[in-house]
Amino acid sequence: MSVGAKTGSLSEVEIARLRDLRLGLLRLHKSLLNMEQQDFEKMFGRLSSGELLQLVINHAQFAWLRMVSALVVEIDELLNGDEPAAVSDFQELLSQAQSLLTSSRDEAFNTRYQAALQRDPAVVMAHADVMQLLRRDD
Repeated sequence: MSVGAKTGSLSEVEIARLRDLRLGLLRLHKSLLNMEQQDFEKMFGRLSSGELLQLVINHAQFAWLRMVSALVVEIDELLNGDEPAAVSDFQELLSQAQSLLTSSRDEAFNTRYQAALQRDPAVVMAHADVMQLLRRDD
């Protein structure tokens, strides 16, 4: 994953920024998930939390959300890895998040995400929070 020119271990500020980004992405994911759940329930009726979990894991309607959760997992792995995280890994994760949320190469994600931004204020607010974290210059 190391792409950047900088090497060395992450500073406390960078670690805190990654934790903030992780939380922001989780809030964004929750907003997107709530929107998809509402759409699904309109067609098929109320879901239990267990049913929702199974849908998130297995159903095509929820598949696009896995890109956000995968990014959270990458952050977790970087923060909790056996070896100290490198600055280049930190920069790569910020770049991945920026790319995913502004111009994803995945057409299905991009289409669904842009539609979500157009229709759900909670998604817009969560998106704005994450973008603010990504633009922050620590």
